[in-house]
Order: sequence, then C-alpha cells, then structure tokens
Amino acid sequence: MARSRKVTVSTDAEGHTAGWAETDLAPATAPDTTAAAFFDVDNTMMQGASIYWFARGLASRNYLTTGDLARFAWQQLRFRLLAREHAGDMSLAKEAALAFVQGWRVDEVEHLAEEIFDETMAPRIWAGTHQLAQRHLDAGQRVWLVSAAPVEIGRVIAARLGLTGAIGTVAEVRDGAYTGRLVGDLMHGPAKAEAVTQLAAVEGLDLTRCAAYSDSANDLPLLSAVGRAVAVNPDGSLLRQARRHGWEVRDFRTGRRAVKIAVPSTAAAGLVAGAVTAGLALQRRRRAG
Repeated sequence: MARSRKVTVSTDAEGHTAGWAETDLAPATAPDTTAAAFFDVDNTMMQGASIYWFARGLASRNYLTTGDLARFAWQQLRFRLLAREHAGDMSLAKEAALAFVQGWRVDEVEHLAEEIFDETMAPRIWAGTHQLAQRHLDAGQRVWLVSAAPVEIGRVIAARLGLTGAIGTVAEVRDGAYTGRLVGDLMHGPAKAEAVTQLAAVEGLDLTRCAAYSDSANDLPLLSAVGRAVAVNPDGSLLRQARRHGWEVRDFRTGRRAVKIAVPSTAAAGLVAGAVTAGLALQRRRRAG
C-alpha cells in the first residue's frame, strides 16, 4: 500500500469538518454509483476496539508496558460504564486524541497499523459482518468504514478487508508528521452522520439508497441518516431502538465469550488513544535517556 497520505477533508456550510481516505483497490463489479454502505468498526466489524488492539500491538513491540495497557483499558471501561456521553467527557477524549499522534510520521503509523492488523486484528474480524460488507461490494456499491480511530488506521483496516475506504478522525499533518492538532472533531456520535452526509454530497450518493451498520446507540444519528439501518451485535439501547423502528438486527456473538471480548469498546477511543500516546512518549524518553 502506498505510504503517502490520501485524505480528503470537507467542511460543510455549518462548519462541520470531516475526513475520509480511500484505499487503492479497484471495484471488481460494475459500479452502482448512488448507493454505499457504512460500517462502524468497533464491535461491529471487529471484536473489541481497533485502537485497543493497536495498543496491544505496540505493547508487544515494547512501545508500551503491560501496566500502561492495563491503565488505559481500565480508563476506557470506566468511561463507558460511568461517563457515557457527557460533553465534558468527550472534551477530555478530544484532548487525549490530540496527543495520540503528535510527532509521529504518517508512514510510521500506517506501517505499524498494517503489521498489527495482520497479527491481532484480523483474527477478530466478525466473519458475518465482513460477509455483509462483501454483499454490497458484489452489488457494485462502495463500502466505507466509519470509526473514531485515526483515519490512517481506518484506511489500513479497509484495505486489508478489501473495502473502499474509511471515514475517521483526522489529525493535522505537517512535513509528513502529525502536529498533535485535530482537523475537525473526533469521529464519534453525530460527527459520523455529518461526515457521511458530506461524503454523500461529494460522491453523489443518495442516502435513501445507502445502508449503515453499527452495534451502538451512540450511532443512532448515523443509522437514522440512511435508508437502511442494521443493528449488528447491538447493545441494549440500540436493540430497543431497532425493534421500535423495525430495523434489521444481526448478532454474531456467542455467549459469555463475546461479552468479554467486547469490553474494549467504541466509546472511549479518543481517551484510549491519549493513553497510548502517553505510554509511547514515556517509552521514547526512556530510550533517549
């Protein structure tokens, strides 16, 4: 995969900024140019949170200690169970995300993401969800991942899965390295719906012909923005909403094991990212000392 950054950034009339990155994969079927599918990543396409498994991969390479990993895993669980979606907590998550990639080169992050996907993420892809995505591809439709993770990590996952691209959190880049500032907001909650709406305007998509897949009630704005909403491995709140609206439900989990795997979850992706970075910075200082 090419190492140059290929991110499209769009700002709408209300000032909402979104970014997406396409893969280099060519469609194998005659394109259906006005329809697409949008898949949440964490606990929808993948068991657990992509940024958590990325951190696990960093820990295995001695960028992080097991203590660092345990601390931010606990922070993420605490955020999900206690904080939920209060504005102040998302502000903290945004500040954490600002620190995540500061000083890193884009090509370094993508290279690590490729290696770590193959090692720790690929075995955790829900085969059933991947098959749903493939059905859209077989129909000539584009398939986009939508994640709070940095867009470069999302693009790596999309490329490995043979998908069109990824919508994700965009970090500012200068001279091939991240500055530590975000372009727009974290790709979370309503921001996902705004980003999909912007991409649809740019790409000529008819949202009434599009589909969205998610596990979380946090993505209700995204699910409500398209013509077909599908709840995949839904949390309790989303399951209730799906039944209320008559949305399709797909559940690929089995018993207790699925519940345990899903603990590193979507809600605190930005917070976990900041914890990853804190560990990375500490490790680099130790090496430099």
